[in-house]
Order: sequence, then structure tokens, then C-alpha cells
Amino acid sequence: MDDNVDSMRAVVADGYGPPEEYTVADGVPVPKPGPGQIQVRIAAAAVNPADVRLPSGEFGDAVPLTFPHVPGNDFAGTVTQVGSGVTAYRVGDEVFGVAVPRVLRGLAGKRPSVGTGSLAEYAVVEADTPMIAHRPGGLSAEDAAALATTGVTARAIMATAAVKPGERVLLVGATGGVGTVLLPLLAAAGAHVIATATPADAALMRELGATEVIGYQESEYPADVDVAINAVLPGDRLAAVAATLRPGGRLLGITFPAPTPETVGRDDVTLHLVFDMDAELGGMREVGEVAARGELRAVIGRRYRLEEGAQACVDFAREHTTGKLVVTVG
Repeated sequence: MDDNVDSMRAVVADGYGPPEEYTVADGVPVPKPGPGQIQVRIAAAAVNPADVRLPSGEFGDAVPLTFPHVPGNDFAGTVTQVGSGVTAYRVGDEVFGVAVPRVLRGLAGKRPSVGTGSLAEYAVVEADTPMIAHRPGGLSAEDAAALATTGVTARAIMATAAVKPGERVLLVGATGGVGTVLLPLLAAAGAHVIATATPADAALMRELGATEVIGYQESEYPADVDVAINAVLPGDRLAAVAATLRPGGRLLGITFPAPTPETVGRDDVTLHLVFDMDAELGGMREVGEVAARGELRAVIGRRYRLEEGAQACVDFAREHTTGKLVVTVG
């Protein structure tokens, strides 16, 4: 595709509503980089909760979108234009990372990583942020897109949890994007990992390092675990997860709202909301380096072409999926 064209294909939400109303549109204006920004020709993008939750309208006036809205945070691609003041990237560089919608700039850290939406042929992102980095040669575009959010998050959880060999760890949401990246890290740390999964995913969970695999019912939760990690449930609905912890245990989550002693019904455990948009625990460069060494594994559950990008969002919202859903572009 000519990098000087003015229009492109993209997944588009034309108004608030469910992902079934998204379309893959032609003739979408190609975003142009301003000062401190780079334009990227997208090779692969991964689907995340924000891609369906923001356009749903559930946040109301708190997060007002402008339409047409192009979803997509995680991406890998090639730099095609460089804005003024950018020195870290050149045209032709292979890059990857996370760029959240610009409406979320206030939540995106001190050097916000925001962009125009990666479920498209082109996107514009900020250059000076730890959530964007050069893609190592040994890391494919698909794997890089799948590891952008999940890799940063899994590594931040490991740094926060400080799991010791032999500790019992309950991982709720083990089959999801973050869970499938985190599970091998926990196993490598010597943890006894109890993973929640469907029966169909049990073999994969054991392959990734789970010691035990249980169902999603709270009645199946274990007792007396040292660490409980929630990767899927709302942050104010973790009482049953917290009940599995021994006194002095640690509960970590990645979903809002942040758990509190009142909402979990425990004042004898440590609570953490892991949300590190400033990459204080490691950003995209570190993810790329670790992934290139084979120490981070991307689990891609399904692959789609860009013309199937709207369906990828529907599947993400409506079906049980394992690992990441990745959309390839081009």
C-alpha cells in the first residue's frame, strides 16, 4: 500500500452501541503525525476490553468518544512518517506497543501513550513513551501485538507479587490474554499454580505450567493460598477470591475498581491493583527483550484479517476465548 495515501481501511464504530454494529470501512482518513508523534503502518493488532467497552457507552459522559471511533490499543508495525522533534524513530523502523484512545489520556501516565486506534491500516502514536518500543528481530509482529498489554501487565504482576518457590497461587482468569502469559512466569518462579479454566482449556493450562486446574465456580476455589491473582473479575467482586487467602496473603488484580478491605471482607491480607502505565516496573523495551529470549510466550487463540476485524470484536465480547485475538493487517 502506498504510504502517502489519504484514506485507509479501519474497524469503525459510528456511534455508541455493541460491537455487532462495528463495520470495516474504506475511505477512513489516514491520521497524520504531529510534533512528537509517529505514523505506523499496522501489521498486527490485538483486541482488548476497551475496544468493546468504550464504544458501548457504559461509561457515559465520563469518557466521551468522538465518532467515527477506531478501536485498538495493542499493535505492531512499521514507522511510515515521523513528526517534528522525534529522534528515537526513523521511517522503516519496526515498532510495537500500547496506545490507548486519546480520550483516556488522563489515565495513561506521566508520558501518555495514546493513539488513533490500531484496528486500521495506519495509526498515529506518541513517540516519547515507555509503552512504545522497537520490535526485536526475533519477535514476530503477531506475537509482539499479542504481548504488548499482556507482557507489561504480567511482568508488573510478577514484580509486585514477589512469588516465592513453593507458594500456592490461585490464578483466576488463567485462560485470558494476561493469564496465559503470566502462568509460565509463575511456574518458572516455582509456584504451585491453581488455574481456573474450562475443561477444554485444561491441557493448555498444564502445558503452560499449572499444577492444578479447577473450574470457575467459587465452590471449586481452594483454601489457604499464599497469593490470589485476579485477571478477569470486576475489582469490587473479589470476596470469594480473597476468602481463599491465608492470613497475611496477597491479593492482586488488574481490573477496576481497586479492591478494598471493605469490598473483599478481609483486613488481614495485602491488596494490590496492578496498573503501571508509567512502566515503573518495566515497559515495552523490556517486554521485547524478554520475549526475544523466549521468556515471554504469546498465546494467540484466534487470528483474523482486517476485513474480519469487526467480527473479532464481537467474538471477544460474546464468546469464551483463549489467549489473545489478533488481527493481521495487509
